Parts: sequence; C-alpha cells; structure tokens
Amino acid sequence: MNEKAYKAMSFAAAANVAVGIIIVVVGTAAGIISIICGARLFKEKRGLTF
Repeated sequence: MNEKAYKAMSFAAAANVAVGIIIVVVGTAAGIISIICGARLFKEKRGLTF
C-alpha cells in the first residue's frame, strides 16, 4: 500500500516540477516580448507630430 502512495506522490512531484519549469519559461518569454513591443511603441511615439 505504501509503495502505491509513494509512486503516486513521486509522479505528482515530477509533474509539478515540469509544470513549474514550463511556467517560468513562458513567463520569461512573455516578459521579453512585452519589453520589445514596448520599446517599439516608444520608438514610434517619437516620430509622431500633431
């Protein structure tokens, strides 16, 4: 019985680590894309004249 629980917990732990790594990578990529898009918008703002 204990082996079954141990296997289930080890699978859950591995899944949580994998999901955590994916979330960190996606969050970092989203942050970099946001910075790049913001820099482009700021650059285009300089050329505007009213």
